[in-house]
Amino acid sequence: MSRSRRMMAVVVAALLIAAMILPGLAVKAEAAEKPKVKVSLVGDNQTFEAGETKTLTLQITNNSGQELKNVEVAPDMSKQKAGAWPFVKDWKQYSEKIDSVADGESKSVSFDFTRREGAKKNNYTIPFSVYVQGSDDAIVTDTIFVYAKNETVTPDPTPGDNSQNQGDAGNGSAAGNGSAAGSGSDSADMNVTADDGAVAYSGGGSGSGGSSSDGSVPRVIVTGFDTNPAEVHAGSDFTLTIHLKNTSKKTKVQNMLFELEAPTEGTDEQTSAPAFLPTSGSNSIYLNGIKADGTADISITLNAKADLLQKPYSINLSMKYEDSQATQIDSSSSISIPVKQDARFEFSEFEISPQTIEVGGEANVMCSLYNLGRIKLYNAKARFEGNGIKKQEIFIGNVEAGATGSIDAMLEGEKVTNGNSKITMTLSYEDESGNISETTKDFELEVTEAVDDSDMYMNTDGDVDAGSSGFPVVPVVVVIVIIAGVVAAVVFVKKKKKKQMLNEEEELLDELDRSSKDEREQP
Repeated sequence: MSRSRRMMAVVVAALLIAAMILPGLAVKAEAAEKPKVKVSLVGDNQTFEAGETKTLTLQITNNSGQELKNVEVAPDMSKQKAGAWPFVKDWKQYSEKIDSVADGESKSVSFDFTRREGAKKNNYTIPFSVYVQGSDDAIVTDTIFVYAKNETVTPDPTPGDNSQNQGDAGNGSAAGNGSAAGSGSDSADMNVTADDGAVAYSGGGSGSGGSSSDGSVPRVIVTGFDTNPAEVHAGSDFTLTIHLKNTSKKTKVQNMLFELEAPTEGTDEQTSAPAFLPTSGSNSIYLNGIKADGTADISITLNAKADLLQKPYSINLSMKYEDSQATQIDSSSSISIPVKQDARFEFSEFEISPQTIEVGGEANVMCSLYNLGRIKLYNAKARFEGNGIKKQEIFIGNVEAGATGSIDAMLEGEKVTNGNSKITMTLSYEDESGNISETTKDFELEVTEAVDDSDMYMNTDGDVDAGSSGFPVVPVVVVIVIIAGVVAAVVFVKKKKKKQMLNEEEELLDELDRSSKDEREQP
């Protein structure tokens, strides 16, 4: 063979070898660049006696190149066959959360496992899944292996490792678990026990090497609620409808039980009771199920306690349901229901002085406003309107619950009425949300023609009318009228001052009574 042909053969062989090697290197480089989140066991292996509870700590290592937020770690029992779960099922303990795990950081979570009495002395594979915010499916599922043996065992090491972890002959491999440990695990640091119990150790690897989850733990969330009527008033019944959603895209939930728990309101044992009581007597609601990615509503009729303050009240909703494998899941949520208190108040009788006025004259109208409700009346005003008087409006201000407001107006006659005419007082006020309400109360007032005083004492000739006997009647009558007016004014002023003093004394007594009541209620 000539030299040129030998060189050509060498080049062709080199190209063939490169074609075989380069794809493998590219695959390894690509695998090395994939994001990794690893779940591994912390500390030595632990032995679980039958019925014994111990803590198992797992370490979550983030090598994904980005921060993971709202991380949740939970054992994935959806793939477990009947009898393949060696611990007592309790989802409240089998789900742990981490706020965030920075890139390159490791954080730990702990689970309290109790080996169930009926668990056979066997080898178990427990997958742990990691969920993050914005994803319904697990980003990684790594495996923890549990052993229950009567004698000393040394499981086979991970393929690719040296035989440094192999023990004595006879019990070197756990049936069915040796291959599982080797699929994607970085190491299988196993310790040997001779106890009649369960030994847990980490056989998990990176996110790309661990077994993936075909589904996720189904979550049922509250998406909103409605009440009928829309506003809930203290002392009234209303229907609460809660909207639910199954966030799992693959798993149906079933056999669902909901229980509502309202806060207890009241100052002593005699008056304390839940803020909302079911009219049927039961606070439990049952629902057959919700399909995957489906929605459903539940309803219950409640009664709001009559003495509730006007504010929002929180109701806790506990949920118990099962997934497609009949695994029980517990969850909870809460909703906040605003309660309204109706305004309650009364007016005292009107005090009108005088009852009859002339055109251009004034009458004083007074009454009291008693706030009998549990809410404050804001920006209270009184408006007087009617035939024969000028429209008048006065500002009362804020009236606290249990307090008294004073209404005092001077009404001016505008035109003559035919006897008594109806006058309407309209009271307007605002609630804490600024909504305006109005109520009315009526009374009567007469307006007469104005009298010209000059006609009483001047005749047509301009002489003073001295009367038939020559006695100056008109001046005397004028003096008497003036004196009577002064006396009436004095009496009116004294009466008004007396009423004002009584109102002040009543407010002072109410304040003292409230202060003493507060002191008695203090522990």
